[in-house]
Amino acid sequence: MTPRAADRARYDRATAHLDAPVAIVDLEAFDANADDLVRRAAGKPIRVASKSVRCRALLDRVLARPGFAGLMSFTLAESVWLARAGFEDVLLAYPSADRASFAELTSDPKLAGAITVMVDDPAQLDLVDRAREGDGLEVRVCLELDTSLQLFGGRVRVGARRSPLRSPAGLAELARSVARRPGFRLVGLMAYEGHVAGVGDAVAGSPLRSRAIRLMQAAARRELAARRAEVVRAVRAVVPDLEFVNGGGTGSVQHTAAEAAVTEIAAGSGLYVPRLFDNYTSFSGRPAALFAQPVVRRPGVGVVTVLGGGYPASGAPGADRLPVPYLPEGLRYDPQEGAGEVQTPLLGSAADDLLIGDKVWFRHAKAGELCERFEELQLVEGDRVTATVPTYRGEGRTFL
Repeated sequence: MTPRAADRARYDRATAHLDAPVAIVDLEAFDANADDLVRRAAGKPIRVASKSVRCRALLDRVLARPGFAGLMSFTLAESVWLARAGFEDVLLAYPSADRASFAELTSDPKLAGAITVMVDDPAQLDLVDRAREGDGLEVRVCLELDTSLQLFGGRVRVGARRSPLRSPAGLAELARSVARRPGFRLVGLMAYEGHVAGVGDAVAGSPLRSRAIRLMQAAARRELAARRAEVVRAVRAVVPDLEFVNGGGTGSVQHTAAEAAVTEIAAGSGLYVPRLFDNYTSFSGRPAALFAQPVVRRPGVGVVTVLGGGYPASGAPGADRLPVPYLPEGLRYDPQEGAGEVQTPLLGSAADDLLIGDKVWFRHAKAGELCERFEELQLVEGDRVTATVPTYRGEGRTFL
């Protein structure tokens, strides 16, 4: 029996009492992935990206492990919810225009002490001030550095369009603006290199493309390491007691941790290891989060149909944004139908061994987005479900 077949047998036994659709997290794999992230971070603390987990019980579990400290949230409303739930260090990774949550933040000492907001434009500070009731409380602020690699005078750009701040002078100027503005305190700097951390460099069947990605990423790491160090020096000249410099992501943990200017690493997807993280030369993880759909039809030889399953991930549309049929091995989509909203035909010889009611296990393309489809996660240890925990959705929270 192959390791994947053994996993399928375990998951089927663990969930035999549960009807599909069902979502699980294999705790042994989850913990092993957490240990690998800590190993690669080489002593620097890892701030957990909540959008990649979206389950408070699992956030608690990973933060209880050595090597992890703090959360990186994705909306201000989520940040407020997490802080009220007892999480004491929440860095909001994106600027917000949520005036109601800013009013709440600036009027509650617990929230103001726990949450750090992201800023890359003075207009974002103006929005906070307009949301305050009276003078309000001091707001903790983090500045974001644009990490994109720009070539040929900026005519070619590689990387996400995030912050407009690129240069040490630009970051220092905004740092001075925050430092002299009442009601704000600059405490951190963030730089997320998604074109390195979130892009696999070993594309199956594409050796030339893989080599091009590795060359691009090597150049991007060199350029960013030098520029990030300069930016940190410039910002610390304005705010010597800067608390943290955050960088990285699951795919670049060890590279970012090697930079002296960086004090902490952000990561989250590496805990679940969705399919987009299969194609890296720098690390390999164990799939920990899966979902199962039930077989409901057998249209013919070599074909079964499962209920639903069309859960595409965000990003540029493409086949790599679809979940992948994972267990049993050897199933694939019908190219004329793909992953459907209410039914999904699957082709392959493995289909002939499946009966009505059997489970087909899938891996989502991305990490936390799976939790937007399920209210509960079944936590599996060995061949047993040892706990059932709510996702954000299961707690009635859908922040985006």
